[in-house]
Amino acid sequence: MQKIRIGTRSSKLALWQANFIASELRKKYPSIDVELIHVTTKGDKILDSPLSKIGGKGLFTKELELQMSQGKIDLAVHSLKDVPAQLPDNFKIAAITKREIPFDAFVSNKYDSLKKLPLNAKIGTSSLRRCAQILAIRKDLRIENLRGNVDTRLKKLDAGNFDAIILAAAGLKRLGYENRIAEILPTSTILPAVGQGALAIEILKGNNDLEQLLNFLNDFETHAATSAERAFLRIVEGGCQVPIGVYGNVEGKKITVEAIIASLDGQIFVRDKIAGDINNAEFLGEELANILLNIGGREILEQNNK
Repeated sequence: MQKIRIGTRSSKLALWQANFIASELRKKYPSIDVELIHVTTKGDKILDSPLSKIGGKGLFTKELELQMSQGKIDLAVHSLKDVPAQLPDNFKIAAITKREIPFDAFVSNKYDSLKKLPLNAKIGTSSLRRCAQILAIRKDLRIENLRGNVDTRLKKLDAGNFDAIILAAAGLKRLGYENRIAEILPTSTILPAVGQGALAIEILKGNNDLEQLLNFLNDFETHAATSAERAFLRIVEGGCQVPIGVYGNVEGKKITVEAIIASLDGQIFVRDKIAGDINNAEFLGEELANILLNIGGREILEQNNK
């Protein structure tokens, strides 16, 4: 293979991610020409509505998949949390990179923690998952929709539109905004999104030569943890429209998977965890999903969808 064309969205974070993969490929294969091709997705075009209202996770992947199927790009780099649990039949994830910090970050110019926010403070987030888990702890807080890239969201905070905003800590670190993080929110407060902090490289099925070239980017522990999380999501059949959080934590040969299914207002939720051998990661994710569905999760999902 003489050239690899990487499809990427044009946001600063997406470009950081694509450039990181391009850099790794150039280091490993100096004789291969690596090119970035910018693609605008539906999720980038519609910024005035919550993702849950305009179609969920596929908004950030469909146009890239179209470019791949037309032979215009060879692979796409995604935040794994933006990738639907079920890919179209002719695509596959060829590699999942070592995970950056997977947790959410509390960002505020006035307050150093979620607990210290005053009564009725205004928080910005576009995530139903974050919204529900915050309201489960502080139902007095006013949560308003916040879309746009990381810079846009920080500017809205700095303009005084919000008392605080919640962002993925990984994105802030990758863009050099770690100093903006007031508090890393522990899983006891907010369980992260499926795959948060990891990058996924998507290719066409059957492109075995390319898959072999990309294999060095796979991180075993991250792959196991996120496989459990994505298996949980597949069983629950939730996209952006459902407030669920799930986190797989690997320690040696053991993996612990913890998850929550919540009502939109965060006042009703089911939460549990399961542990087992890392080689059974996917099964454990499925098992935990079934446990939560059977102890009330199914009723919560039905209520959310009304």
